[in-house]
Amino acid sequence: MRNDPIKYFFIWPALLVVLGVSIFPLIYSLTTSFMSFRLVPPTPSRFVGIDNYTSLLQNPRFWNAIGTTSLIAFLSVALQYVIGFAMALALNARVPGEKLFRVGFLLPMLIAPVAVALIARQMFNPTMGPLNHLMTQLGFPNLPYLTETPWALGAIIAVEVWQWTPFVVLMLLAGLQTLPHDVYEAADIENATPWQQFWGITFPMMLPVSVAVVFVRIIESYKIIDTVFVMTGGGPGVSTETLTLFAYQEGFKKFNLGYTSALSFLFLIVITVIGVVYLAILKPYLEKYR
Repeated sequence: MRNDPIKYFFIWPALLVVLGVSIFPLIYSLTTSFMSFRLVPPTPSRFVGIDNYTSLLQNPRFWNAIGTTSLIAFLSVALQYVIGFAMALALNARVPGEKLFRVGFLLPMLIAPVAVALIARQMFNPTMGPLNHLMTQLGFPNLPYLTETPWALGAIIAVEVWQWTPFVVLMLLAGLQTLPHDVYEAADIENATPWQQFWGITFPMMLPVSVAVVFVRIIESYKIIDTVFVMTGGGPGVSTETLTLFAYQEGFKKFNLGYTSALSFLFLIVITVIGVVYLAILKPYLEKYR
């Protein structure tokens, strides 16, 4: 059956459809990024070369969006990894009520990010939110969770950590359950402490899984838009505006398609550079523990 030519009759149409759906928009967007192209007010498109790219690179708002996105991505992923690893270790140790905890930890990941952001916006409401109500009951003043930049960034990071830590727990727990038990039995014979077993056995053997999980979460965190859009709208001002929200403002509010296309490709370059640097830094360690 493997050499039967009929298989190509089923494979190639699907492959061509997928390529057409993915490659055509990519090429069209790349072409548009070199054009001055607005829908509102409608203006005829004209070739401007790299003017869109140079304009973006000279725009402080673009660099502010990169900094804000990087801050949210790296801080939230770091917290997700630390908390997720701790939870995965606890669940792997067969704590009481393990199955119940396992289901409970996965629930945040199954909720739509927009719904989570709507709930979070109510919770962090500066005047009527339950968190500030609790702070008032304890004698503290209302905190500007969504109206001052440091607090707003902290609130967004907290929501990201709450919602996506279950993904890290799920992946790391799967990795922990595949580790060989004989290594730990040998460590017990040598009277190694749990801390020594973690740093000498668990962490090095889990490094490939950890690298993959962190890489996926960083890429996904750089695409954050729904949480920021609902909770702060990029404010106060543009201090919490991310790259994707910046692209949304330019593309769907100003209808500046050429500028937005250039922004999208610069975003792609940023993600690619971060991914390449991340994997290049960790490659020696991965080869060491392969």
